[in-house]
Amino acid sequence: MKIKGISPNVITYTTLIRGMCTLGQQKEAQQMLTEMLRNNITPDIQTYNMLIDMYCKDGKVGQARDIFVHMTERGFVPNIITYNALLDGYCLRCEMDEAKKLMDLMVENGCKPNVVTYSSLINGYCKSKKIDKALGLLQEIHFNGLAPDVITYNTLIDALCKDNQLKLAHQYFKEMEAHGLKPNVITWNSFLDGMCRNAQIDKAVATVKEMENTGMVPDIVTYCTLMDGLCEANRLSEAIHIFSFLTAKGLHDVRAYTIIIKGFCKEGLLAKADELLKNMEDNKCFPNECTFNTIIRGFIDGKDAKRALELVSLMRNKEFAADNHTISSLVSLLTDPNIGDADKDLLKKFFEN
Repeated sequence: MKIKGISPNVITYTTLIRGMCTLGQQKEAQQMLTEMLRNNITPDIQTYNMLIDMYCKDGKVGQARDIFVHMTERGFVPNIITYNALLDGYCLRCEMDEAKKLMDLMVENGCKPNVVTYSSLINGYCKSKKIDKALGLLQEIHFNGLAPDVITYNTLIDALCKDNQLKLAHQYFKEMEAHGLKPNVITWNSFLDGMCRNAQIDKAVATVKEMENTGMVPDIVTYCTLMDGLCEANRLSEAIHIFSFLTAKGLHDVRAYTIIIKGFCKEGLLAKADELLKNMEDNKCFPNECTFNTIIRGFIDGKDAKRALELVSLMRNKEFAADNHTISSLVSLLTDPNIGDADKDLLKKFFEN
């Protein structure tokens, strides 16, 4: 373009910056902004918004704030998209005091918060375990004549379920339906997770059937949540039945394999756990760090130090690392009276190396 004597304009630069932001090329996007300014091409509000959003999504709120300050110093007036992007960045990092200050600033500057603003704040308060404040914001949404969306309700319902407030979560489930909003699979999965956390496994099983009866198609998260709950409730055979259903459909998911491996380990069925680990790769489903740590701890609990160390070596070859829980469990075997001298020697050599 430059070779042909055509000078880039603000649209050219903004298009390039958009592509860089989409690809997460932060350094290049920042350099492009610098080049614009050096060539006396004034960025528009859209350019700044994209950069702020990019940094916030990557957790770099400080850089996003710098862009925000830079644009205001150059005479740009932030719009609702600007404020929402930066506010969401604060909320994702649970910096709620800064988020609240920013919301106060936007109101002071005549920019009215919308449902996206409130949803970000609600998410931030839920992540910060301040559910009462999140619920208060929902009432504020209604008071200001705004309509909460499915994302707003899903955020609250998930937080309430994780806080074991299933009855209150169900009230908001009914409220969203009353407002004409249809719960989606994410909504249902939150309830399912809450039930499994509270050992309400029969209700969880019934909930999946209810989903299917209402035309809601369960996803892999649904099935994995239920399988994990069944394994924790010592109902491994039912979990295996669901797992077999998934694999028969060609769904080979690392989370599903890891859950069943964990279930086998919990029941002391270490040979089956080992066999399933090998079957994973045969089905082009490759174990991750969680899978390895899970099965290694299974062999540690089964007092099989040799196989546990073999698996540690295998995971290292695949560039995974044993976590602190696994390492401390291996250390405990050194003083375990049920571990033979030969295995203790293997452990000592492992830690020496």
